[in-house]
Amino acid sequence: MAGQLGSFALVLHSHIPYVLAHGRWPHGMDWLVEVAAESYVPLLDVFNRLVADGISPKVTLGLTPILVEQLADETFAGEFEDYLRGKIAAAEANSEDFQREARPEMIALAGYWRDFYARVLRQFVDTYDRNLVGAFRKLQDDGHIEILTSSATHAYLPLIGTDICIDAQINLGISSYRHHFGRQPRGFWLPECAYRPAYPWQPPIASFQAKKPTPRKGIEEFLADNGLEYFFVDSHLLKGGEAIGVYAERFKALEEMWSRFKKQYQPEDSGRSPYAAYLVNSSGRPMAPVAILTRDPETGIQVWSGDVGYPGDEWNLEFHRKHSPGNLRYWRVSWPRHDLGRKELYEPVRALSRLSPQAGHFAETVRRVLGSHREQHSDPGILSAAYDTELFGHWWFEGAEWLYYAIRRLAQDPGIKRVTCGQYLLDNPPLTLVSLPEGSWGEGGYHWIWLNEWTAWVWEKIYKCEAEMTALAAEFGADPRVATVLRQAARELLLLESSDWPFSISTWASRDYAEQRVNYHFDKFTSLSKIIRQVAAGKAIEPDAWNELGEAEDRDRCFPDVDPGLWAAT
Repeated sequence: MAGQLGSFALVLHSHIPYVLAHGRWPHGMDWLVEVAAESYVPLLDVFNRLVADGISPKVTLGLTPILVEQLADETFAGEFEDYLRGKIAAAEANSEDFQREARPEMIALAGYWRDFYARVLRQFVDTYDRNLVGAFRKLQDDGHIEILTSSATHAYLPLIGTDICIDAQINLGISSYRHHFGRQPRGFWLPECAYRPAYPWQPPIASFQAKKPTPRKGIEEFLADNGLEYFFVDSHLLKGGEAIGVYAERFKALEEMWSRFKKQYQPEDSGRSPYAAYLVNSSGRPMAPVAILTRDPETGIQVWSGDVGYPGDEWNLEFHRKHSPGNLRYWRVSWPRHDLGRKELYEPVRALSRLSPQAGHFAETVRRVLGSHREQHSDPGILSAAYDTELFGHWWFEGAEWLYYAIRRLAQDPGIKRVTCGQYLLDNPPLTLVSLPEGSWGEGGYHWIWLNEWTAWVWEKIYKCEAEMTALAAEFGADPRVATVLRQAARELLLLESSDWPFSISTWASRDYAEQRVNYHFDKFTSLSKIIRQVAAGKAIEPDAWNELGEAEDRDRCFPDVDPGLWAAT
């Protein structure tokens, strides 16, 4: 239409690593139940309220396969209900304490939390029938959202050691999606927005390097081979700018990887726009078209930043200060932001009153950015606003409700067409082919957060298990005597490959827990591998070894239909 400035796509990426039966507090199951209470259920409520208002949300929602596997597990439903009831009890106990202390303003806030968690419990049980995956599926089936898939356990794909192991992660992510959502996914969220083009590659761990680099496929080739149509990149990758910064100099293995890639590196292309879709093909071989959409940096800072964005508003709930017992939050961001001892009491009504003006500002920013693109390029563009789902409600408590106001405001603007990404690409198929540099949305724009002097040992274990899994699948994949053990070994490898463990080690966020999880899955895989080889050789297995298999199957029961043949060389 003549007056249309462009299209707007809200993209949310949802992910929690596998935590079922792997601890509770401070690290483990509480991660999952907290974000379910503060983000997933509130966002479902927001989406359904918008539908009831006659506004289709048109959100592109990434749900990683490992998150979906957990949300669909009956253990989650029971744990979630227990967690919510515990929070309700904590709010009531806090209220009694505040009454004895004659603190009426705190009593009111305790009542606020009691009502909040009671409402989430009621919605989970009565409205969503204890089935959050089914609730998201219904929104997609009704045409209101589009759900993306990802690699099975959010593996950091550019550093995975072999093409077989990358393909297994992607293939399993798709099969899990089909099982839970009843259709083929169209879009794919690259974990950590991490991309690697096709080029001769060596593992960054010296002991696994061959005499010559091995040709590796670009990430887009795996997606094309599996019927996926598009993915997302960070803006610096689209421009082709050198993203490595100083971080390669801090770790020799990264510097070596960059030097190999740089032989085919292309300088920055200022003509590419983050508000246009492109096709990507780094190898030049014939393949099904795969499109890229780019995260918008300008609107991103308004929503991501705690310093200059909406989450840092002084009236918002303060995330870090909690009241014991119960760990409920009674304070607002206040000023100064970084002095927890000087926080003032939270005022929910005052905080909510800020959301409509902020949503209006966001809508005007979207309009300005799209208008500028149209003026420069003479065509309407697409603004892809991509965020972690857990920001909305969990990290930024008011964020879920802010989305309600923001989507309503955007729906009122006739110059902005709200779209899901798949629908936009159907209506506007890209024609321009580009190549992308290697990188991610991590610090420095490259791989440093996931590969450095603190995490090299993690990749040693991953590469060792990947090589062994490939060998096991080739040698024993057709042996019915070891089929059960081989499937469990595949699950342990998948969980070991999760990008969350090196990330947490490097950022010191739950570092001890991440290191423990790496060692746990490595040890379990190693033990299962030994059992497989012993059974295949006709040797007797000690009862303790079978008990270890049973414990692993009970704890790590994701992807029940995983096919070890995915790791067999073709």
